[in-house]
Amino acid sequence: QVQLVESGGGLVQPGGSLRLSCAASGIIFSISTMGWYRQAPGKERELVAGIAGGGTTNYADSVKGRFTISRDNAKNTLYLQMNSLKPEDTAVYYCNAMFRFRSYWGQGTQVTVSS
Repeated sequence: QVQLVESGGGLVQPGGSLRLSCAASGIIFSISTMGWYRQAPGKERELVAGIAGGGTTNYADSVKGRFTISRDNAKNTLYLQMNSLKPEDTAVYYCNAMFRFRSYWGQGTQVTVSS
């Protein structure tokens, strides 16, 4: 079965950095379109960043220049490097995989930006 396991969340001060990881299994990772989404309390889930199998990336305007999405196809792992974090980045971050026209989700990891 498909499994997406996120890690790397936590509490960080404004201006700090975190790197999220998502370990994937049960899919052909190298051809899957991968993405990071987030959901803050009382808000809808939103796309943060996406990366296609060929490496093309896209970002939400709110994170451009601060976040970097990347993938290691040899390790079946997706990353999100988050720099210059702001309190409004506080949310549960979810890994998503699009594989053979189906969408799969991880369980989420909490990111809290607070002093």
